[in-house]
Amino acid sequence: MSSEIPEAKKHLVPVKGTYPKGFKATGIHCGIKKNGRKDLSLIISERPCTSSAVFTTNIFKAAPVLLSREILDKRNGQNIYSLVTNSGCANAVTGTKGLANARMMSDAVSKLNGVEESSLVMSTGVIGQHIPIEKIVNGINQAYELAKRQNTSDEELHEGWIKSAESFMTTDTFPKLRSKKFTLPSGLTYSMAGISKGAGMIHPNMATLLATVVTDVPITVKALNEALKHAADRSFNAISIDNDMSTNDTFAILANGAATKDGEKLIIDDINGGDFIQFRDDLTEFAADLAKLVVRDGEGATKFVTIHVKGAKTFADAKQIASTISTSSLVKTALYGQDANWGRILCAVGYAGVSSVIPGKVSVSFVPTDGTAPLRLLKLGEPENVDEARASEILAMEELEISVNLDIGNQEAKMWTCDYSHEYITINADYRT
Repeated sequence: MSSEIPEAKKHLVPVKGTYPKGFKATGIHCGIKKNGRKDLSLIISERPCTSSAVFTTNIFKAAPVLLSREILDKRNGQNIYSLVTNSGCANAVTGTKGLANARMMSDAVSKLNGVEESSLVMSTGVIGQHIPIEKIVNGINQAYELAKRQNTSDEELHEGWIKSAESFMTTDTFPKLRSKKFTLPSGLTYSMAGISKGAGMIHPNMATLLATVVTDVPITVKALNEALKHAADRSFNAISIDNDMSTNDTFAILANGAATKDGEKLIIDDINGGDFIQFRDDLTEFAADLAKLVVRDGEGATKFVTIHVKGAKTFADAKQIASTISTSSLVKTALYGQDANWGRILCAVGYAGVSSVIPGKVSVSFVPTDGTAPLRLLKLGEPENVDEARASEILAMEELEISVNLDIGNQEAKMWTCDYSHEYITINADYRT
């Protein structure tokens, strides 16, 4: 796979990692994809996990979304041991047979875990087609044995996680994997590992893609639910590529508590406590890193753009305006064309539906990421005499920020997006062929 990754994206793929205790991961080709690329991922825990997830709000929820939500509800987010994911077929809009197939996927892993209904399921790929369930079940047995045989060396664990991330990919050009250690105020050091996938059909309204984070922190379901919602709103709900929301979007987290030794009492439960707040913020930062990788791999994208709205009365207001700018086709095409047409940005602010905005207080700037001075386009509702040559320089950069200051409060929000290019049309016109 590494040789197929575009040269410009290779630096985004980690060559080593620090992975949470008690988890193993792997990925294989089971026969879904005709090109022989990996299409089945399995992540397993040696301990029971507390788990939480957010799912797509699309009415046509895919079978794995319906099943995973059912399992979490039935088990109250407890005693989950694994996550199985296939790519190449979304198992979406597939009726009762699709739901039965998703259940067979989960049951196949649960049988190996030795615990009924202990595996969540995710699928991604073409909508409206049935998954080859026999191939998948055979692949699950193979992947489980491979994962169980892994030793706990950093090198072998990393190889397994990379294979798992590769198995999530559809139109992605590189596997999206991150891992990190964190320390809580109580002194406990724990780790997270996460995979995200997505390059198209990406728009925030819950999770916008497939993503999972596993961690060895000890935490209750109540606290995990609270942390996940906070993180999703500021990460996977804060990206947009093409304003299309999938039928399969899932962001799941599993926490097995293995960072705490047997017999120790520490468990994060108080959502006002220092350990919870630190964990919540660690998770948010980590999830944002995974979400940004999706934008950096946007289909046909040539730019990574941060939309930063500040000075709002509420976080929700700032988020709504940032989302509206990030999904404006006119803004995104202007970015691709390196056209400093800031009127399109202001227009999006105006139709975002935030009634508290005062036109005479709004300021807009382009902020380059190379450390040079921002270029002010609008100050307190009055247009600046814009240096078009400088604007072109900034818009030619692969990364930039659009800053909007409403100047009516102290709340802020960020969205991450990309431009629209000719290549985006080509990729999606030929998706099934």
